[in-house]
Amino acid sequence: MHLWEIPTFSSMKHVLSLNRSSRNAVLHLVSAYSIEQLNHIPPGFSNNLAWNLGHIIVTQQGLVYGLSGLPTLVSKEMIDRYKKGTRPEGFIGEDEIREMKRLLFATLDQTERDYAEGRFVHFTEFPIATVGHVLQNIDDALLFNDYHEGIHFGMMLHLRKFI
Repeated sequence: MHLWEIPTFSSMKHVLSLNRSSRNAVLHLVSAYSIEQLNHIPPGFSNNLAWNLGHIIVTQQGLVYGLSGLPTLVSKEMIDRYKKGTRPEGFIGEDEIREMKRLLFATLDQTERDYAEGRFVHFTEFPIATVGHVLQNIDDALLFNDYHEGIHFGMMLHLRKFI
C-alpha cells in the first residue's frame, strides 16, 4: 500500500484525531504568551507565533475545502492574510487571536462532520513540490495537512525560544 493511501473511514478518523491532538498542542503553546509576544518577530525570522496560528487554519481550509471545490469556513480576507507566501502585515490584535483559537477547533469539527457525511466528493489534484508528491484525493489532503501542521508547530516551538 502506498504511504498516502488510507483505505478506511476508521483510519481517517485516526488522522483527524491526530490533527485534533496537534491543534490542542498549538492552542496550549499560544495560550502561554502575551499578545505582544505572539506578535514578536525575532531577528532572522519572517513571521511570528500569531501568523503561524492563522497559517495553520487557512492552509487546512485550502487543502481540504478549496481543493474539494467547497466553500471555505473562513473568510477570503483571512486566507489572503495568512496563506503561503504571506508575512505578518502588522499587529495581530487580541480579538483576531481569540477568533483564531476558536477557529482551530470549529474548522476541525466541521471537517470531521463533512468527511463523515461524504461531502468531499470532488478533488482537484495538487502537486506538493517540497515533498515531490501529488495530492490526489481528500484523504491525501488530510494526511498532508497533518504533516504541514507538524512543520509549523515545530517552527512555533523554535520561535518561542527567541521570545
